[in-house]
Amino acid sequence: MELLLNNLPQSLIIIGIIALIIEVAVLGFATFVLLFLGISLIFSGTMMYAGLLANDWMTALWVNAVLTFVLALILWKPLKRLQQPSTDEEISNDFADIDFVLEEDLHDSSQVFHSYSGIQWQLKSEQPLSKGTRVKVVKKTVGVMWVKAL
Repeated sequence: MELLLNNLPQSLIIIGIIALIIEVAVLGFATFVLLFLGISLIFSGTMMYAGLLANDWMTALWVNAVLTFVLALILWKPLKRLQQPSTDEEISNDFADIDFVLEEDLHDSSQVFHSYSGIQWQLKSEQPLSKGTRVKVVKKTVGVMWVKAL
């Protein structure tokens, strides 16, 4: 215990780094409590080491309590927003704006392919389409162009 008291700034920095490692490696940013605590421990230890704060336990306790609270107030909502799952909205791009004429009948059981940009794409459609129909690409997935009649 005397080692910790004699080397309080270094001890705070080491404990802060351990708290950050546990938050990232073990908890995977599931809770932010150890993140806020680790950052405040590192910050207060650095300020003590630089001589900006008194080198005693009471100062360390109060500074870390206040810093942890302030970090939680400032960072809680932005970090929570980062944890929300992303929406799978379709993004419009130039690739989906191509149109062409079908060379074969297209229905559920057919395997019709279209060559575009040097790649053979399988064509699929919600409704059956006959040969010679002008179609437009409305959606793309891996190796598949979804088309509809114009």
